[in-house]
Amino acid sequence: MDTTERSRELHLTMANEDYLECMVRIEQEEGTESGVRSVDIANRLEVSKASVNKAVSALKAQGLVEQSHYGKVMLTPQGREVGNAVWYRHRLLRTFLIQELGVEFDRADAEACMMEHALSEDTMARWLAYLEQQGITVVEN
Repeated sequence: MDTTERSRELHLTMANEDYLECMVRIEQEEGTESGVRSVDIANRLEVSKASVNKAVSALKAQGLVEQSHYGKVMLTPQGREVGNAVWYRHRLLRTFLIQELGVEFDRADAEACMMEHALSEDTMARWLAYLEQQGITVVEN
């Protein structure tokens, strides 16, 4: 089962996928897998801490994150897998929009965020194979 199907099986909303992706991105930027502060998630996604707390509760109930009382939010292995997959799709889409269509970075980033939730891993794998044939590689950040 691919990660997109797993997200659907878990009934993850696009917003919940964005929370997982955000946590992966923050951890990668900090060079650690020791968890993410709720306030950092709120700032990155431009949402309230209350919204983060609600999302974290839903993700905890699905076994995708863990959090001790007022502690950092920790991705579980399954949460990290979904977050990494969403972040990879985001980068692939953004790279294509910039390199092949000439879309400016901020617009490509925003539009990739909208598109990343809809494509299956099979479609993404086919797209990646095509891009590699064209000599295009995914930009990491």
